[in-house]
Amino acid sequence: MICALGSAVCYGTASVLQAVATRAAEPGTGSGVDPALLLRALRQWRYAAGLGLDALGFVLQIVALRSLPIYAVGAALAASLAVTAVVAARVLRVRLSSAEWAAVAVVCGGLAMLGLSSGPEGGGTGPAALPWSLLAVAVAIPLTGAAAGRLPDRARALALGLGSGLGFGVVEVAVRLIDPAAPLDPANPALYALLLGGAAAFLLLTSALQRGSVTTATAGLVLGETIGPALVGIAWLGDRTRGGLEWLAITGFAVAVAGALTLARFGEPPPPAEGGGEDGGAWRMDARE
Repeated sequence: MICALGSAVCYGTASVLQAVATRAAEPGTGSGVDPALLLRALRQWRYAAGLGLDALGFVLQIVALRSLPIYAVGAALAASLAVTAVVAARVLRVRLSSAEWAAVAVVCGGLAMLGLSSGPEGGGTGPAALPWSLLAVAVAIPLTGAAAGRLPDRARALALGLGSGLGFGVVEVAVRLIDPAAPLDPANPALYALLLGGAAAFLLLTSALQRGSVTTATAGLVLGETIGPALVGIAWLGDRTRGGLEWLAITGFAVAVAGALTLARFGEPPPPAEGGGEDGGAWRMDARE
């Protein structure tokens, strides 16, 4: 659980740096999938620093997934939104409302319930078709992002965020389907699902942070990376709770995700002030700095 929370700290801090960097980067074609956007964003030192934190967070996430059920790790990762809010409040001097501070406390309470109720990692491997199904989902994610480029703004942000969340969810499940004794087995489709799903998730998330509503995109991200993988872990991989604490795990998961969704509205730039052009948003203000 310490590794899962450490991963959330890394991801949450990286989100602050990457959101600022992507909004400072030059806009692209408006397509849902714009690989060149990553190259433009990498010119911003904040984005490169965020990627370094993402890499560290990924290592901690793998360690956590080897010891905890997917539902517990997924909820902890959703809590990275609470980290994002706190880091932005301290570092970028963004004000949090009392409701947002309450949501941070709710997320922490949900994670505490999960920590008390989570059993060990399940030992199941699922049906033989599961790794191939996972790869099919990973292939579909960038196609979904390309189609999202033709949608109206709000629907596009939701589709990009949800696609990104599904990509990170693919990574969570794929880690459990890869044999630690042979992690680079070329015959295991879960390996390719992990690589493709992770790359597509980063690409879609970068596009969503720049072009769409942060609120809508982040809500889709949280839903995509928590609910689906948690159900897969319970249904096929043997994830369970400690004896008699199923109710506490369900409550903790629901509370943590609900608190994260409440925090999804955090980071949305406020409307520009009259005569102020695009200078109203805290993210854009810090991007110029």
